[in-house]
Amino acid sequence: MTKSTTTSLLTRRAFLAGTTATAATLVAAKTLFPSGAFAQGAGPEVTGAKLGFIALTDASALVIAKEKGLFAKHGVPDVEVLKQASWGATRDNLVLGGAANGIDGAHILTPMPYLISTGKVTQNNVPLPMSIVARLNLDSQAISVAQAYKDVGVGLDSSPLKDVFAKRKAEGKEVTVAMTFPGGTHDLWIRYWLAAGGINPNTEVSTITVPPPQMVANMKVGNMDAFCVGEPWNEQLVNQGIGFTAASTGELWKGHPEKALGLRTDFIEKNPIATRAILMAVMEAAQWADDMANKEELSQILGKRGWFNVPPADVLGRLKGDINYGNGRVVAATGLEMKFWKDHASYPFKSHDAWFLTEDIRWGYLPAETDVKALVDQVNREDLWRDAAKTLGVAAADIPASSSRGPETFFDGKVFDPENPSAYLESLAITALG
Repeated sequence: MTKSTTTSLLTRRAFLAGTTATAATLVAAKTLFPSGAFAQGAGPEVTGAKLGFIALTDASALVIAKEKGLFAKHGVPDVEVLKQASWGATRDNLVLGGAANGIDGAHILTPMPYLISTGKVTQNNVPLPMSIVARLNLDSQAISVAQAYKDVGVGLDSSPLKDVFAKRKAEGKEVTVAMTFPGGTHDLWIRYWLAAGGINPNTEVSTITVPPPQMVANMKVGNMDAFCVGEPWNEQLVNQGIGFTAASTGELWKGHPEKALGLRTDFIEKNPIATRAILMAVMEAAQWADDMANKEELSQILGKRGWFNVPPADVLGRLKGDINYGNGRVVAATGLEMKFWKDHASYPFKSHDAWFLTEDIRWGYLPAETDVKALVDQVNREDLWRDAAKTLGVAAADIPASSSRGPETFFDGKVFDPENPSAYLESLAITALG
């Protein structure tokens, strides 16, 4: 396919083939529950919901909302925050739904509600309408590399690995990089990093999927050469002397979006007031987690057996923005700490979702004819976030004026303009588009 063909396809106002029914359902949901449509003064329709989480620091707002009684404060005391074994398990439990012993929503990789809503990652490709109602964090994922490459000189620039990987392959050895879910954020970060250094992630390495809590153990036994995951697993890797951090993802794109709070659309349809209550609890928890004075306590809570079951020391450093890269580089107060509230971290900018969808097109997870704007408009419910924020009394300065943060610039100089994803795609030297 030529790039000019890709451009014309991208600008078509058409949904993915086979997702018309999904789109119709999502449109119906937005018609039923537009911004500000919640009945003022009415109590939640249900007192609980089942929300999944993976043992990653960016699940903090859900953990704190439960630990600090914030769900109860806002009228949904029976919300359960349930540990999931992997992102695949999260997807499967969302498809089941809370009423069928699954879950109603989750701490989730931002692209996943789109991949699930379009049926791209569900059994038999059956679409399940999902909605993003909040972002859970900015920054603080990382790309880790095995100790064997410590002296190669690889860091934010991945290019020193190109010849080393080629030599290994010529010797008949496999070069393996791991991420957490195909088309998910960690997959896209490590692909971007490799491609920026001239390494084609589709042809020059083998990519595998590994659940976040299993990354360190797998690198310890030599199952991968590099991986991308959220904290605390990169810090734990360094603390155990198994590998080093090549780059924090905030160095690739400062202030980048990461996880989201995704809910089944049918849960929102049936329980709009409970949805608002859940959102308010999560917002309040995000503000608490963002306070530097609470980082020590947060690391202690996350370290508990029932949550992450890790030493709090594996959580605390990067939670505060202090990074020991594990290769002799130690930097304090980097500004790359995980943001839960400041810098509009909780608000789900539509422009950010557009970048993830464009990258999924880049690597073939979504078809070239995907109408990025239309799909974002269906899944992203920033209007519900605004409604909850106003009800909670969030300061006007903490509520963005626009659903777009505008053009974004990456470490390699590439610029993504959410109004023109085609131009961004055409600027990239390595893609799966041909």
